[in-house]
This record gives sequence, C-alpha cells and structure tokens, in this order.
Amino acid sequence: MFATLSDRLAATFKGLRGKGRLSEADVDATVREIRTALLEADVALTVVREFTSVVRERALSAEVSGALNPAQQVVKIVHEELVAVLGGETARLTLAKTPPTVILLAGLQGAGKTTLAGKLALHLRNEGHAPLLVAADLQRPNAVDQLQVVGAQAGVPVFAPEPGNGVGDPVAVTRAARAHAEAKLHDIVIVDTAGRLAVDADLMKQLRDVRDAARPDNILLVIDAMIGQDAVRTAQEFQDGVGFDAVVLTKLDGDARGGAALSVVSVTGRPIMYASVGEKLTEFEAFHPDRMASRILDMGDVLTLIEQAEKAFDAEQAERMARKVSAGEDFSLDDFLEQMQAVKKMGSLGKILGMLPGMGEMKAQLDQVDDRELDRVAAIIQSMTPAERQDPKILNGSRRTRIANGSGATVSDVNNLIERFSAAQKMMKQMGKGGMPGMPGMPGMPGMGGSKKSKGRMAKSGKPPKGKSRSGNPAKRAAAPESIEADSASAPAFDVSQLPPELKNLLN
Repeated sequence: MFATLSDRLAATFKGLRGKGRLSEADVDATVREIRTALLEADVALTVVREFTSVVRERALSAEVSGALNPAQQVVKIVHEELVAVLGGETARLTLAKTPPTVILLAGLQGAGKTTLAGKLALHLRNEGHAPLLVAADLQRPNAVDQLQVVGAQAGVPVFAPEPGNGVGDPVAVTRAARAHAEAKLHDIVIVDTAGRLAVDADLMKQLRDVRDAARPDNILLVIDAMIGQDAVRTAQEFQDGVGFDAVVLTKLDGDARGGAALSVVSVTGRPIMYASVGEKLTEFEAFHPDRMASRILDMGDVLTLIEQAEKAFDAEQAERMARKVSAGEDFSLDDFLEQMQAVKKMGSLGKILGMLPGMGEMKAQLDQVDDRELDRVAAIIQSMTPAERQDPKILNGSRRTRIANGSGATVSDVNNLIERFSAAQKMMKQMGKGGMPGMPGMPGMPGMGGSKKSKGRMAKSGKPPKGKSRSGNPAKRAAAPESIEADSASAPAFDVSQLPPELKNLLN
C-alpha cells in the first residue's frame, strides 16, 4: 500500500538527518523531492501545488528554526498536511432517525461495488446492525447471482425479486426494498446499482431515478484506487450528475502510488469513509486519515493493529493465558497452537508486520513471508498426542519421526519447532517472574539488579554493589550500621576508643 510513495518520502527525509539547522536551500531541496514524489504517485497537480506550498511555508517558519530537531519537525509538518489532504477526520455514516438507513452504492463497472456491498454488510453486521442487500444492478450479466453469493458468505440476506441480466426495473426493485426492510425489521439497506465502463447520460439518468426511489441517507461513490487521477475525474462527473456524500476506495492494497486517495478529497470536498484492503470479505476497514498518513511515512499503524487483535483474540482465552503465566505454569504446545490460530485470524502476517513502525525498510522480507508456515506448524502440533503436547521432553527420535511423517514435514522441521517452543516457554516463565528477557531495568532479568543470578555474577566479578561492602575486620563489621542501604563511602571515620571493652580485647 503506497509503497512507492513511502520509499520516495523516506529517502527524502533521510537526507535531513543529522542537520542541526535547516537552511532555505535545504528546505527547497526537500520540497522539490516531495513534489516529485507526489507527481510520480499520480496526485492531481492542483493538490501537489497546494501541498508543497504549505509545507515550504511552514518549514521556513519559526516552528522549525527553533526546534531541537528540525528534521523531525519537517516530518511532523508533512504528516499533518497529509492528514489534512486525506480528509482530516474519520467520516461516519449518517443513520436515519427512523430505520431503515438506506445506503446507495454508485460507481463505474469494475470498481468492485458488488463485492464491496458484501464487505460493508458484514462490517455493519459485526457492529450490531441488521443489514439487507438489494440487487438493483439488473444489467450486468450475473450481477444478481454474484450479490447472492457474496451475501451468503457475509451471512446477510439479499432482496432480489428480479433475475437481472437485462430483465427488471431497478427503480421498482429499490422502492419495494424499503417496504421489505421495514417488514423484516432491517435497520440498514445497502443498494447495489449498475455501472458502466464510462460515465454517460443513460447511467446518470438511471442513478438519479434509483436515488429518488431509494431516498438514501448516504450515497457512497465506489472508486478503484489503482486508476490514479482518473478517479478524480470520475468523482467530479458523479458529483455533478448524481451527487455523493463520501468515497469508498477499493483495491487499496494493490495501490503502490496513492494518487486517488491523495487527490479525491481535496478536489471533490467529500471524505473517504471506507477502504477495501484485500480480497477477503473481512479485509475491509474504516478510513482514518491520521493512520493512513502514518502508514505513508512508515510510522506504522499500531491502533489498527490493536483493533484487529481485539477482534481476533478471545478475551476469556487471553485471561486464562494471563493467569497461567502469572501462576508460573508451563506454556504448553496447545497454548502455542491457540495463539497461532488467533494470529492467523488477524490476516496476512506480512500485513500485520507492515503495520509496525519502521518496517518500510523490510518490504522485501515482508513480501517473502509465507502465511502457510502457520499451517505447517499447526499440522506438526496436531500430529502429536495430548501427552506430547503437554510435555515435549518425552519426544524421542522415534516419536519425532512419527510426527514428521504424520504432518508431511521433516524431522528437522519438528526439531526446529521444539527449539522455538522451548525459547517461548522460557520467555513465558520469565514473564511470570516479573521480568522480560532483553528489556533492561525489569526485575528478575539476567544481569540486572533484581535477580539472584545477577547478584551472583556481581559477586564473582569482584565488584560488589556500592553501599553493601563489608570489612574483613570483625570489629569493624560489628560496628557497621545494620541498614544495608547505608553508604559506607560517606560514613565518618571509625574511632576504636569508642568500642566496648570486649571488642577492644579482640583487637589487641
């Protein structure tokens, strides 16, 4: 997603690192690189001019010249302006005061309206609504059948009184759909309309008639994100012909440039509400301008990652795992399998890792991530007996050979899995003790002050901690303060004459 644009901007900002002060020439060179990157991304020329003008003006202002790190300040400015170009705030659906809320989908043929109708219906169903899909595209061959298939996959009913394929009146279908939704207590109606290969008068007239019959609360324009500036021209024509409230971008995962997303809001004045980021029905999300700007600048999208994790992970399962870790119980292969299956529900591993900050430099490695590896690991674990999953130490050579044959893997694969699991098990035990390997300052960690092992190592090194040294003289040891936290270095000089007679005799 926006890979080319992200790479160009990252290379641009890299040249600013280490500069304590930015001259006007540095700012001009940076703005020039940004302009080139946006033009190569197929962003509309008017948008590029306005964007670079604002960035240059702010970069030469006092907020950058007085900053401790001018380079980071410029990145902050670009991020804020990207958020503004993408719409500023997250757009929301307008819900009708009296249900049902009618959503009309418009767009050209091939933009992905029918599939997106199913994705939107599933998204709204997961939010607690009761949507109804309406097949009002009666011209494209098999459009009605496709919507019925998509509706069945999403678990949403489809209102399709006409067979389509050129048969039926979409206006009559739309008018009947509202009455059907009221009778069946559907609070959301999503109307899938016909498209054309290009904008023409017949298309606009039909859409206006369907619009008047549906009385929609929201008109969403579905745009293919991969067509660049053509999306802007299409949006303008639909705005003039029918009007719309917001934009939905499809195929955003395959858009390496970002021209449509960065142009359509500024040109049309309408926000981007949703984005389709994959082929699966679940790969659909609300469009957040601030998060998308962070993705473009390789700052990650941790909030979206957290939201996906909350949906994928079972709360009871997570609580059970937390209790198990805190109690110091062994982390079994069954637990390992449960966690893997939860991660798999979140989607592609490459996409998950791509949401982390700073992963833009590892695009080649992320592209090579094989999601089938989780399936291979699951097959190995499922080929084990319950006793073997609970106690992998009993896995001898013959057992490992049996597991490898049963899962279609090799013995080496089984050995690697056991090694990785052992490392994960040790980490879980360390977490249960209150420490985290590799994180300084945490109690219970090797080499840190909170663990017994640490104290042992310090003793062996011959460098005891400050304030805890003990004298070799028994008299001085007895006279030392009982509090171990006392600072011996700052203690006053000891006077032998103050000792009791018994201790004086020991010194003589």
